[in-house]
Amino acid sequence: MKIGPVDLKTTAAQPVGERKATSGPVAATEPSAKVELSHHAALTGSEASRADFDAEKVARIAQAIRDGKFQVNAEAIADKLIANAQELLPKPSH
Repeated sequence: MKIGPVDLKTTAAQPVGERKATSGPVAATEPSAKVELSHHAALTGSEASRADFDAEKVARIAQAIRDGKFQVNAEAIADKLIANAQELLPKPSH
């Protein structure tokens, strides 16, 4: 899977009946929503660029993918997804 660049241009919403096809570039408008990151999300983003990682492990995985030998452990991924979701859910009060 290859992911290309993200087009961040926004356009004003028009009712369906008023929409017209355009062949030129789309004019950017003011954003319709404001997004604020939580303190945790802001830290995670800034720390991600400084985080240490195992370059050798990355190289081994990349080589395994190129060789067609990389195997995905679906059970481990599912367990981690569930654990992450549980961390995000509010704790039940007794």
